[in-house]
Amino acid sequence: MFKIVEAVFVKSVVEQKDRPTPYLPEFAFAGRSNVGKSSLINSLVNRSHFARVSKSPGKTRTINFYKINQQFYFVDLPGYGYARVSKSEKQKWQKMIENYLTQNPFLKVIYVLIDSQVGLKENDIELFKWLYFNNLPFKIILTKTDRISHSERVKTLSHVMETLQPLLKNHIFLFSAKTNLGRQEVWNDILSYLPHD
Repeated sequence: MFKIVEAVFVKSVVEQKDRPTPYLPEFAFAGRSNVGKSSLINSLVNRSHFARVSKSPGKTRTINFYKINQQFYFVDLPGYGYARVSKSEKQKWQKMIENYLTQNPFLKVIYVLIDSQVGLKENDIELFKWLYFNNLPFKIILTKTDRISHSERVKTLSHVMETLQPLLKNHIFLFSAKTNLGRQEVWNDILSYLPHD
């Protein structure tokens, strides 16, 4: 079991030039507003208030870096698909995220979160197509799985796999911040990208 000795919030950035040093491997978390990115990060580091969980969707407007054990960063990307944000603000976020993802030699993988209660939306599919087109490594995490029945889980999983069939090369993780379902599987995946002694 991977032991977390130190987990710290480092900084929020908008421009690539402001990214934190030292440069370390990065694991990014993306998804619609209110999909559970902060809750997932909190579950992974086993701290309830580590990443801020907002009741209001669309609150994360910067790229937030969290350093884990001085070895790598968790990177929380702004949520997308929040209707109350102006078009110019959305475009600004989009450019910021695109620059981060495409101009980043330290990025190991992007974990795209899908709310298992809501399922795939059009903007999720657009993101997957864009990631695939840009040859960026991504994996899917279905969140909030404790809120749906086993049969609904199977149905959602099947729908995601069928819809993204040509784009999807990887395993889909089932996750619950409440029950810690999938926590170890996600950690195992993260650790597979890091050098082993």
